[in-house]
Amino acid sequence: MSVSMRDLDPAFQGAGQKAGLEIWRIENFNPVAIPKASYGKFLMGDSYIILKTTALKSGALRQDIHYWLGRDTSQDEAGAAAIKTVELDAALGGRAVQYREVQGHETEKFLSYFKPCIIPQEGGTASGFKHVEAEEHQTRLFVCKGKHVVHVKEASVLRVPFARSSLNHDDIFILDTTSKIFQFNGSNSSIQERAKALEVVQYIKDTYHDGKCEVASIEDGRLMADAETGEFWGFFGGFAPLPRKTASDEDKLSASDETRLFCIEKGQAEQVEADTFTRELLDTNKCFVLDCGVEVFVWMGRNTNLDERKNASKSAEEIVHNADRPKSHIIRVMEGFETVMFRSKFTSWPKTTDVAVAEDGRGKVAALLKRQGLNVKGLVKSAPSKEEETEPHIDVTGNLQVWRVNGEDKVLLPASDQFKFYSGDCYVFQYAYPGEDREEYLIGTWFGKQSVEEERASSVSQAGKMVESLKFLTAQARICEGAETIQFLSIFQCFIVFKGGLSAGYKKHIEDNELADDTYSEDGTALFRIQGTGPENMQAIQVEPVASSLNSSYCYILHNGPTVFTWSGNLTSAEDQEVVERQLDLIKPNLQSKPQKEGSESEQFWDLLGGKTEHSSQKIAKEAETDPHLFSCTFSKEGTLKATEIYNFSQDDLMTEDIFILDCHSEIYVWVGQQVDSKSKTKALSIGEIFIENDFLLEKLSHETPIYVVIEGSEPTFFTRFFTWDSAKPAMVGNSFQRRLTILKGGTPIIDKPKRRPAASYGGRSGGTEKSQRSRSVSFSPERARARGRSPAFNALAATFENANARNLSTPPPMGRKIYPKSGSASPDSSKLASKSAAIAALTATFEQPLPARQMIMARTVKASPQGPKSTPESESEGGDYMSSRIGSLTIKEDVKENEPEDEEGLPIYPYERLTVNAEDRVADIDVTKRETYLSSSEFKEKFGMGKDAFYKLPKWKQNKLKMALQLF
Repeated sequence: MSVSMRDLDPAFQGAGQKAGLEIWRIENFNPVAIPKASYGKFLMGDSYIILKTTALKSGALRQDIHYWLGRDTSQDEAGAAAIKTVELDAALGGRAVQYREVQGHETEKFLSYFKPCIIPQEGGTASGFKHVEAEEHQTRLFVCKGKHVVHVKEASVLRVPFARSSLNHDDIFILDTTSKIFQFNGSNSSIQERAKALEVVQYIKDTYHDGKCEVASIEDGRLMADAETGEFWGFFGGFAPLPRKTASDEDKLSASDETRLFCIEKGQAEQVEADTFTRELLDTNKCFVLDCGVEVFVWMGRNTNLDERKNASKSAEEIVHNADRPKSHIIRVMEGFETVMFRSKFTSWPKTTDVAVAEDGRGKVAALLKRQGLNVKGLVKSAPSKEEETEPHIDVTGNLQVWRVNGEDKVLLPASDQFKFYSGDCYVFQYAYPGEDREEYLIGTWFGKQSVEEERASSVSQAGKMVESLKFLTAQARICEGAETIQFLSIFQCFIVFKGGLSAGYKKHIEDNELADDTYSEDGTALFRIQGTGPENMQAIQVEPVASSLNSSYCYILHNGPTVFTWSGNLTSAEDQEVVERQLDLIKPNLQSKPQKEGSESEQFWDLLGGKTEHSSQKIAKEAETDPHLFSCTFSKEGTLKATEIYNFSQDDLMTEDIFILDCHSEIYVWVGQQVDSKSKTKALSIGEIFIENDFLLEKLSHETPIYVVIEGSEPTFFTRFFTWDSAKPAMVGNSFQRRLTILKGGTPIIDKPKRRPAASYGGRSGGTEKSQRSRSVSFSPERARARGRSPAFNALAATFENANARNLSTPPPMGRKIYPKSGSASPDSSKLASKSAAIAALTATFEQPLPARQMIMARTVKASPQGPKSTPESESEGGDYMSSRIGSLTIKEDVKENEPEDEEGLPIYPYERLTVNAEDRVADIDVTKRETYLSSSEFKEKFGMGKDAFYKLPKWKQNKLKMALQLF
């Protein structure tokens, strides 16, 4: 499309150069910019053009254009707004989506720009109307509809009388009087609708009452005995039963019997006859109108000129006007930049579209304006900013436990093997790490590409039971091989994937299908691709040992028994080669490798790979993080998932009664409110899988896309980073409506747990996301289990309890092991008691000072024994009993009064030996989550090294560490 300066209105020059809103009002049929102070204030007699510019993570700018038509605007002004919108799109390069907005029937996307609502005012500027500010406050009645955004209509605008007959059981009504605002909740309205309407009450209170007036909530059907209810009905002449609501013309959805496609030529619309609509029907040299009833789309080909696009817009207006469909939305899209909704109307649509012409047109417009001396920075695609170092957004100093799924069971892996995965197996992992006010958990599953379906289902079931045992107060993850997230890789730090499998399910699959078992062997030939960003994120992936598996962008390790080669591609860096050396210590320690540089390899190297062949130099592309989309998810009566997108979302859009999905393309988050029923909570992972399968945004989502399940009140930082987050809100008691009503009335919300402390510091590292979380390296050694982020005092305490070489020192001692004999038996060895007391004292002392940064230097390890410690049935039982006992006894529910000791009056006193969780003569009928309260004061001080008052002044997570050490937790 050719563009000249005469086609561009001077008011639009320089528009869309930065993110935000820009609004023009049509005055004398020309656009005039209005001041930002007037944004959101619309006059019914006017027409407006609204430009929304969004800065994408890629660095590009995306524009959406809306033209809003007031109820009393003239037909000429409405036509001028439509035409000027097409011109504005041309000024922006012809790729913006354009929406027609009619007062009272606005799209949710448009309303999301002006949260919580817009309330158009009488009057107008260009149309000759005068807007008169009321000298005295007038009593007004508003009708509110909407679960995610609120459509607000004034009763007088709807031309309905101010009477009881105006009310109904289905909607929310707001009565704005001189001294008080009443919200009347129809008995059939939902909690979410009532909560959203409260945001409108807050807006009216702040806008028209300077924040100084009372607020009252009136429930439909409440008896007149309530004083505020009586006051409300007094404005309507007294109480009387409400009639059933009758469907008005306003409420009826107009839709054509069928979807119709029109081709626009020379201003005339000719219907296109076709059994099904395909992309091939659209001609790049023409414009088309797709009439879907509620939505009417105008599709503009790249090679059409400005006049043809204006004619197509007029044709769409005529279709809507002639059919008397005021609620229909007209949406104009440019070829190559079609919306998801438009593409979904066609049975087939190509995966990619060449948009070079559109980009070229945008550049031509920018060049024209630049010659006029204007700043055109925003008119061309912004250069992507320098790639920032990927942050895990999770504390990486916690405790990690990993189980390999074996049929219906799971085998606990020793610390030295918990980063070694097999492609034919499935794994369950639990990661516990310090949160802001308690220990947080991430429980997940990992599926190898060669794993069998039965063991995948078993791993999900095993992880689900662990999550359920923790009262759902934990995040859950589903990770598939090849799609690991930065959070997953960072908590493992080193991650090795071997070919084949060790589980019973994989072995049976191999035998039943008579397949060759290619499970990794230390003595065989194996090739590993090394990748990662450093010591905190190292990966070794076993690939086929052939030359075509090589890639110039990576380093590799090749071994055949004792013979080891390292290969460095020409595009690799010194950091990549350092990672190879570290991984070599884990795969083949104590063996001298033979370095090979691409282009100067030895014959022996090529012989091991079966001969020299061509190989790639293209680095494997990882899914880049894209701008997230939030969806509210519900199920229809037929059981199909319905996802409604929420635009310009914030934390307040997350309702405690609902399930939401945050689609980041490279990963999916399923957020579950606390007041969602338990059955739906257990199906949260399945909801994420159904969402991916339906692919609502037509993103071609992979079925292996990582899924995180996040429960309200236990949101990890790698989820909350997408919001401006207030930790107190998820902790409030009550449903969405009750929470917001309490705040609106000026009351103090009841908090179910202590408010999280901001920017908590662990190990000398700031909890803020602006700083790198890579403060910890790790040293791997077959002779020493990894201690993840614990203080020296805690490791000393763990060493007292058990053999340091037996398992990971960072995990608590097994519950099944008895430290003290049961009551009545001989006293424990005094030397052991002394060392234990010293360890506890050292642990307690660390609470009085900041923990030191845990930085370990990775060193070359000594050669490991050919085979790591094998998990016997006894060890598996011990690990499983420990986990089930620990998870079963955990109650992650904080007290409101965290810093106050429990009331001990009337509590019986028991000896310590009968209060431990593994005591044979354990006391029954006590509060098992607060066993320490049954100790006498003297014994309490002896065991904990402090009095009860001092103990209860510690944060909960510190209390829990001490109780865990004493087996009281």
